[in-house]
Amino acid sequence: MALSKPARTFHDLLVWRKAHGFVLEVYALTATFPKSETYGLMLQMRRAAVSIPANIAEGFRRRGKADKARFLNIAEGSVEECRYFLILTRDLGYGDTQKLFIALEEVSKLLGAYTATILASDS
Repeated sequence: MALSKPARTFHDLLVWRKAHGFVLEVYALTATFPKSETYGLMLQMRRAAVSIPANIAEGFRRRGKADKARFLNIAEGSVEECRYFLILTRDLGYGDTQKLFIALEEVSKLLGAYTATILASDS
């Protein structure tokens, strides 16, 4: 089995690419929300979603593994926040969130694996 090349930028990380795709899907869903949610759930959901790939990107350039892990932990917190917002969106009848739940679960698993790899590394 060939080893994969180390990531040179955060764009090279599968977890970042999947998280970015999740953000795009969140923007598409929230664009259909009622106008009354412009400064409520829509804004909060977008902010939490954007926080996931943004913190992965910021953590990527951090030098120490504790510093990297801190940003990845913030991203993990934002994943959980998004989980709740998806539940709320579904329960308010604002849209079908099943596809987003599946995408978020994939991001969550990849983020957990990436964090574990960072913490197990020598640097």
